[in-house]
Amino acid sequence: MLPPVPEQLSRTIETLYRAESGRVLATLVRLLGDLDLAEEAMHEAFAAALESWPRTGIPESPRPWLISTARFKAIDGMRRRTRFDGAQRDLVAHIEARVNEAPLEDAEIEDDRLRLIFTCCHPALPAEGQVALTLREICGLTTEEIARAFLITPATLAQRIVRAKAVIRDKAIPYQVPVSQELSERLGAVLLVVYLIFNEGYSAETTGAELSREAIRLGRLLLDLLPEPEVMGLLGLMLLQESRRAARTSSDGDLILLEQQDRSLWNREQIAEGIALTERALQSRRFGAYTLQAAIAAVHAESSSAASTDWRQITLLYDRLLRIQPSPVVELNRAVAVAMSEGPEQGLRLIDDLLAREQLANYHLAHSARADLCRRLGRIPEARASYEKALALAPKEPERRFLARRLEELK
Repeated sequence: MLPPVPEQLSRTIETLYRAESGRVLATLVRLLGDLDLAEEAMHEAFAAALESWPRTGIPESPRPWLISTARFKAIDGMRRRTRFDGAQRDLVAHIEARVNEAPLEDAEIEDDRLRLIFTCCHPALPAEGQVALTLREICGLTTEEIARAFLITPATLAQRIVRAKAVIRDKAIPYQVPVSQELSERLGAVLLVVYLIFNEGYSAETTGAELSREAIRLGRLLLDLLPEPEVMGLLGLMLLQESRRAARTSSDGDLILLEQQDRSLWNREQIAEGIALTERALQSRRFGAYTLQAAIAAVHAESSSAASTDWRQITLLYDRLLRIQPSPVVELNRAVAVAMSEGPEQGLRLIDDLLAREQLANYHLAHSARADLCRRLGRIPEARASYEKALALAPKEPERRFLARRLEELK
């Protein structure tokens, strides 16, 4: 029976797992050529650390120790299996030679992480699988932690990961960074996964602060590995949005609209960093939709109140955004900006045009925005009807409570 692990050492290893498991796993995937085998070997290495380090102490460089231990654990496991399957001996010998000869330079390990990110976010995988696999393999979150954040069962989440791994294996998805002509398109898929994770965490209903932090950590990692303008823009956007977290909900969990938030609660360090990143991205002139959204968020962040916000500038930024990423939701946001800069009548006209096209007929925020403008114009029956539509469509409880409260106020 193993002696108990001192509590402080156990916490240190747990912290190390959070910080290093992504790097360790990424290198093991390169060495072993198989995600499942690499993950199994990594967990065996951390288990070995729990057994060995109470006696020997923590190595001066834990990461190389973990990688070295994991790769030899993997080779031992493969050797045992080949005793029962002689056909696999040549493959094991090939992998063993590659593992023993491979260097463990820091630069190579960082390249490994970038390769693994592009593998987890490959467009051949379903979107939910990309998100689950990225959080599991890159961020090192447990299946239970991810499932809790997405309000699903661990078994459902585990199935998503299993299916994603099966796609990687069956389609022989290469473990590599795309060549230059494919990089822009593939980088877009990676950034979308990061932003999906952030948005899930930013929702008021989820236990999502941790997910938002993980998305921002992923953004920082990507910026270190691939300092492209849109990576800067996305990280800036996430920081600017996250800066408002403390002011977005009341102590009871109710939503507080941007114009009513206590701006003294906004995180000024995140705002400063977000604005600096956004300005760097804009200077490159190779920016895209995330950078423009970050620029819009920066205008809000720099304003002392909703009334002093430069809504004309926000409208112009939405005009540019529509040119490169046309969508009904962007049109809706532009309509709200027009309402704030030119008057509610102008904004309402634009929203009614959108709803007439039926592109946002089932989007609760479109009906909520229409209701608010009708309320401001004193068109109370129309406001009530639109709030009722929004309430019927709203998917999350905090939004439903907010809309129900607005309806009650109109009585």
